[in-house]
Amino acid sequence: MRVIGVCRFSYPALGGFKRMHDSVAEREAYLYAPARMALRFAHFEALTLPSVAAQTDPDFTFLIIIGPNMPEPWMGRLKALCADVPQIRIVPCEPLKHRLALQIAIQDELGAARPESLQFRLDDDDAMGVDFVEQARSVARRSGRLRRRQPRTAIEFNSGYSATLSAEGIIAEEVISSFWACGLAVHFAEGDDKTIMNFGHHKLHHVMPSIIHPHPPMYIRAKHADNDSEAKFRPRRLKPLTDAQRQLFRTRFNVDEARVREIFGAQAGPRGKA
Repeated sequence: MRVIGVCRFSYPALGGFKRMHDSVAEREAYLYAPARMALRFAHFEALTLPSVAAQTDPDFTFLIIIGPNMPEPWMGRLKALCADVPQIRIVPCEPLKHRLALQIAIQDELGAARPESLQFRLDDDDAMGVDFVEQARSVARRSGRLRRRQPRTAIEFNSGYSATLSAEGIIAEEVISSFWACGLAVHFAEGDDKTIMNFGHHKLHHVMPSIIHPHPPMYIRAKHADNDSEAKFRPRRLKPLTDAQRQLFRTRFNVDEARVREIFGAQAGPRGKA
């Protein structure tokens, strides 16, 4: 069973953002603005990358979709950050509709044979539980009877945290979600040409059976000023981490608050203004 995750990193898609632009050049200018890129890299380095690198089941592929014109120093920095994580593949893609671009990347990774697969999405500013791949694969294997009767099955881990990161540390709240992109995977039978990007994640349970696990907490979803869905998910009841939560963030997500302070402190300094 192939396990494939997909992530777009400042990809200049045709559509797919709340903020619209009249041309690809305008979209790229917005995406690659130094202050914005510094913020995206800070979240990627503090949240996404540690959780991907620490997966207890290393048998998966994580595709990071980027535009072909990502400038330096950002391209070099992304490659350097990902160099020690063998599961990561950075995939340049010409500007397309974002769903189509990610669909093609997944299909190319699977190849013409289209083997049985588990597929998941992760934003470049979110984290997944360090056992997400292991747990999702286990659920898929234990639901064999269902899988033999259904071409596709959604697997959702619906508890986690919303969090805001800064040089002062992490503020967060526990949440129970309903089919957010993070903490979610879809099983596809062998030969299926569809991908997780052919379906809106909020409506997966409308079109396929779904298995929901409320435990353990399986994601950290970041809230910040550059969220595309900022208006809907604006921070409200976030509080500083307790000692127990600080330890849980380290063990469940490989996210260390001291490292967060270091990264965001640097982002707010000369590097953030580059």
